Amino acid sequence: MSDAEPARKPPPVGTLSLLSVLYFVQGLPYGFQDTALPGFLTKLGVSMTTIGFASALSWPWALKPLWAPVVDRYGHAGFGRRKSWIVPLQFLLALACVAAAYSEPGSALPRLILIVLVMNVLTATQDIAVDGYAVDRLGKADLGFGNAAQVVGYKIGMLVGGGLLWAWYAELGWSGVFFVMAGCCLVGMTVLTASREERVEVPGAAEERVSWRELAARMRTALTLPGTGWLLVFVATYKMGESLANKMWVPFLVKKGGLPPEVVASWMGTWVMVASLCGSLFGGLLAARMQLVRAVAWSAAIRVLGLVAQWALVAGFIPLTKANVIAVAAGEHFFAGALTVCMFALMMSRVDKRIGATHYTLLAAIEVWGKALPALVSGLLVEGIGFANTFLVAVALSVAFLALVGPVSGRAGTSNVPDNRA
Repeated sequence: MSDAEPARKPPPVGTLSLLSVLYFVQGLPYGFQDTALPGFLTKLGVSMTTIGFASALSWPWALKPLWAPVVDRYGHAGFGRRKSWIVPLQFLLALACVAAAYSEPGSALPRLILIVLVMNVLTATQDIAVDGYAVDRLGKADLGFGNAAQVVGYKIGMLVGGGLLWAWYAELGWSGVFFVMAGCCLVGMTVLTASREERVEVPGAAEERVSWRELAARMRTALTLPGTGWLLVFVATYKMGESLANKMWVPFLVKKGGLPPEVVASWMGTWVMVASLCGSLFGGLLAARMQLVRAVAWSAAIRVLGLVAQWALVAGFIPLTKANVIAVAAGEHFFAGALTVCMFALMMSRVDKRIGATHYTLLAAIEVWGKALPALVSGLLVEGIGFANTFLVAVALSVAFLALVGPVSGRAGTSNVPDNRA
C-alpha cells in the first residue's frame, strides 16, 4: 500500500473506542510486569541478571505467530469471529489477576512468576484476535488514528496496572491492586460482549476461512515482496536501545537512588506514562499527516536525545532528584510513544488483509523479539560494565538504527492487496 493517501475522516468513534478498551485490558498486567515487578524484585535483593532474564516472561508475545493462524482461521461466526476468542480470554485473565492477588512476591514469588507467564500467554493470544479486528476495520488513511487509539489504550492500561494502582498501594494493599485489575478485565469483557462484530468482506478472499495451504502461500508471497527484508530489519531494531535502557531504569533508581519500588512505580506509571500517552497521540498525528517511514525516522531521531538524557542522569551528569527523574523519563517516553505509533502504522500498512491477524502478528512478533533480546541481557551488561556504560550502549544502538532509514525509504515492501476500506 502506498504511504501517500488522500485525506479522509477518521474511522468511527465506536471502532476507536472499542480498540482502546481492548488494548487497555492487555496493558494492565504488562504495566505491573514492566514497571512494578522489577522494583519489588530489586527490593528483595534479586540480582540484576535475574531481573533482566525476567523479561523472558513476555516471550509468548514473541512466539504467538506459532498459534496465530489458528486464531485467525477459527471463530464462531454467529457470536463474532474475533469476539469468540477475546471474550473467554478476558475472563481467564480476570481469574489470573485474582490468583495474583494471593501471590505476594515476598512469600509466593515462584507462583507469582508462573501467573505472570500465564497472563502473557492470555494477553498475547488476545492480541492476535484484537489485531485481526483492527486490520479488518482500519482503512489505509485510518492507520494513524487507529494505531494511536490502540497504543493509547494499551498505555492507559499500563498506567493503571503499573502506576496509579501502586500509588494507592497503602490503601489497597497487594490483593486490592489485583482485584481492581480483575474488575477492569470483566468490564472490558462486558463492553465487548455487548458490541456487535459485523462481518467484513476482504477483496481477493473467497471465504473468511482460507485453507492452510492458501494461508501459507499468501504469507510466502507477502514475505517475498521487494524490500521486505529491509522492512523486517527495520521493525526488529527500532526499539533495541530503548528496551535495553528502560529495562534497567527502575532497578537503577531503586538500587543506586535508594528509592522505594512503589514510589518509582507511581512516578513511572503516572507522570511518565502521561507523557508517553501524549507522545502516542502526537505519533498518531504524525502518521496521519506524514509519509510513514519519514514519521518513524523523525520520531526515532528525537528519541535519541531522550536516551542521551537518561544516560547523563545515570552517569551523574544530571543530579538524581524527583524532578529530574520525571523530566528525563517523560521526555524519552514522549518521543518513544510517538515512534511506537508511527512504526505500528507502518507495519499495518504492509499487511495482507486477507490473512490480517496472521501477517500482522508475524510483524509484531519480530518487533517483540527486537525488544526482548536486549532486555534479556540488560542485567548481564549492568553487572559486567555498570549502569552508565549500559545506557551508553543503548544510545549507540538507537543512533545506529537511523542508518536503516535510507534503505527502507526506497525499498520497503508494500502490500499489493486492495483495501476495501479506503
